[in-house]
Parts: sequence; structure tokens; C-alpha cells
Amino acid sequence: MKRLLRWTLRGVAGLALLAAVGAVATLDLVEWRPYPGTSYHERTARRLEEARATPVPAEDALSAGFGRARLTPTLGVAVDEPLAGKFKMVPLAGYGGRRGRPATGVHDDLHVKAIALRAGRETAVLIGADALIIPAEVTDLAMERIGRELGLRRAQIYLSATHTHGSIGGWGQGPVAEAFAGAFVPGVREWFADRIFSAVRDAMADLNPAELGQNRFPAPDFVRNRLVGTLGKTDPEFTFLVVRQRGGRTAVAGSYAAHATVLGSDVMEFHGDYPGYWQRAVEEATGGMAVFIAGSVGSHGPVSGGKGFAGAERMGRALAAGVAERLSATPLSPSVRLATSAVEVSLPELNARVTDSLRLRPWLAGMLLPVRDECVLQAVRIGGAVWISTPCDFSGELALGVKDHLRARGSDAVVTSFNGGYVGYVIPRKYYHLPGYEPRTMSFHGPNVPDYFDETIRALADSLLVK
Repeated sequence: MKRLLRWTLRGVAGLALLAAVGAVATLDLVEWRPYPGTSYHERTARRLEEARATPVPAEDALSAGFGRARLTPTLGVAVDEPLAGKFKMVPLAGYGGRRGRPATGVHDDLHVKAIALRAGRETAVLIGADALIIPAEVTDLAMERIGRELGLRRAQIYLSATHTHGSIGGWGQGPVAEAFAGAFVPGVREWFADRIFSAVRDAMADLNPAELGQNRFPAPDFVRNRLVGTLGKTDPEFTFLVVRQRGGRTAVAGSYAAHATVLGSDVMEFHGDYPGYWQRAVEEATGGMAVFIAGSVGSHGPVSGGKGFAGAERMGRALAAGVAERLSATPLSPSVRLATSAVEVSLPELNARVTDSLRLRPWLAGMLLPVRDECVLQAVRIGGAVWISTPCDFSGELALGVKDHLRARGSDAVVTSFNGGYVGYVIPRKYYHLPGYEPRTMSFHGPNVPDYFDETIRALADSLLVK
């Protein structure tokens, strides 16, 4: 009996030792060290100084062009034909609860739309895709072709998505990406990138003399803080840009901060959620093209006033009516100051937490989250506003600070998400200790990113303002 007890105790001790060794090998403390002075911050600071050294062009005559490409795939073919958009099956992206199931049909057609702007020697292209995000691998494929065939730089291509949770998946590899976007379908990346290129190519070929105006209105009834409710703030502004070619053709780009999640995981058809209804309503009202660009959607949920497609339609059409009411009162100018800038941002190590204070070691987290250690922050000056793009679900609360910062300098700001890469949620540091999806699961790179991004965004935007 004593011998059995002794061997049992030795076995338990051995298992405890193995568990301790395993914990030391796989777990580490969350990184709270301030980012100033870190190697990643210093690399970004050097690049930022180079970006800020570029002179801001003077105001010049505007030309604009519009392009669109159908993103909806054809399903049920025998053999995938990616460049024709034909696939055996394509999963929907957006909700892990779907467990990677394939789309069953099409409720709304999906598109990639582009507005090309040229003033003097500067060109910028605003792009909105009816998609959850634009993955980095898709951006790489699209930019290689855009650079080679159209001669445009990354800083000139302003990528964004509507963030509908009813668009094409299959573009991601790794447990996390495939949990939200379904099993990897290699040809989807090729198809998605081709659609971006086609929209940009057509917009550039359509450049004609044009005039441009911008406006905004409060829409607080359609957005809520889904993370902390009334204890937090929301960004209630709907911002839009209208471009009219000399021949009368019109395009409107609109941005709003509410998640496109009116429709839930039970909807298995391709759909555009409320941004799709907004785009169609604006196109009906103007006879032109409408591009929806997801704003600072981090922690911001929709308030649709209804369920299902009826709720999505109600919200989309109400926001479209707000634009239509103000279109005729929005002054248009045939000349504009146009400037572009972007900086490659080095990121801190992954902080994939298992508890509030413990994280997986970065090497192990990288196996689960195969995200890159660098991303792009971008700013485009369009007249009196600076449009700022981020590679994440950027918090509406953080966007309010950026807007106040630029407003004090005589400029408006538009802050948008999903710019051709994805680094998770970036929400105020004060919420980092909260449990739940946004602060715990999806804050990939730790508590320093919000302040780090905020500092970099402000410096980048300031560089486009004329002193």
C-alpha cells in the first residue's frame, strides 16, 4: 500500500512538473511595457518622418472616374474557375456560429466599387467592397497588378469594406480565420483581387472633369455602444462625399460607424446587410453609383428598429434619406486639394490571452493567428477633410478623439476600417481588462496598440494639413 501511494505521489509530481514546464514553455505575461522606445515604435517613427516630409500639393482642377465590378460568385459548378468567379462552394464570412457552412444562394448581388480622383499630379482611388474585410493576401495580389498595370502606389489606393457578415469567405488560413470565414478556398483570393483591380482599372479609364463636395449629419438613433452601453460613447456622424462629372454622372461615398450586423448567422445567402440597402437607395435617388465605407465600427452596433431584412432595409433607407435630403445643399467645387500618405506600422508581439494577465507565447499565438507583424495606416486629404484608413475594427470612441484633434486644426476627419489588412479590434485601453469578444479574443496585439495607433494617425493626418 505504501509503495502504491509512493508511486502515485511520484506520478502526480511528475505530471505537475510536466504541466509546469508546459506552462513555462507556452505561457507568458501580457506585455504592458510602454511602447515609446520599443524597437517596433522606433521603426515606425522613422518611416513616419519620411512620409511627413512629402510636400502637400496645391489645390488643382479635379477629374474623377467611377468603376464597379460584380463580386458575387457563381456557385455549384463542377470545377472551380476562379477568374470567372465560378466555384463548387463558397462559405460566408462573418459569424463563427455558421461553422464554415457554404452559402446557399444570393439575396443581394455583391460588388467592389471605386471612385478615382485626380488633381494635378496626385491621384487617389476610394474603394468599397461588399465584404467582411479585405484580407492582406488579397491586397497583395490586387496591388501587384494595380502597380504593374496602372502605376499606382499603395498610398493612393484607399481600401475599405462594408463589413457585411454575408459576403464571400474562404480567403483565410489558420484556425481563427477559418472559424470566421470558413474553410480555405484558394481561388477566392484570386477572384476577390481581380474584382478590386477591375473596379480600379475602370475608374481610372473613366477620368473626366468633375466637381466634388462633402457633408455630414448626425444619425445617433442608428448606432449604439455594444461593449459598455451608455457608459461609453458613440460616433454618430454619417459622412458622405459626392462627386459629379461634367456630363452629370454622379457617385456618392458614405461612411458610418455601426457594424453591419442587422442580419444574423441564420441568413445563409449572400447579402449586403444595411449598407447594401443604403447603396441601392442612394443609387435609386441619384441615378449614379453609391459606395459604402465602414467607419469606426469597433464596439459600435446597429440599431435598425426591426428584425431581419426588414430591419436592414429600414436602417439603410433611413440613412440614405439623410443623404438625399442634403445632396442639393452640398456645395460642389471643380478644384480640390488632394494629397495621399501612408506609413507601414510595425506591431508589438501577439498578446493572445488565456487569462487577464497571461498570454500564449508569441510563437504559439502565431500558429493560431497567422497575422503579419506590420500593417498600413493611411491618410488621404480631400479638400477640407482627411480620410483615415485603418487595418482593423477601429473604435468609434477613439475616432471621436481623432476628429476633435483635426477639427481644432481646421479640418474634418473621416476614420474608416478594413483597409486591406486585419489586426483585430483596436479599442480604448481602458476597456482592455473587460471580458468578452472584443477586448479578450480579438485584441490581438495587446494594450498598447490603441494609443500607438492614435498617435501615429494624428501625426500622419497632421502632415497633410498646410501649415
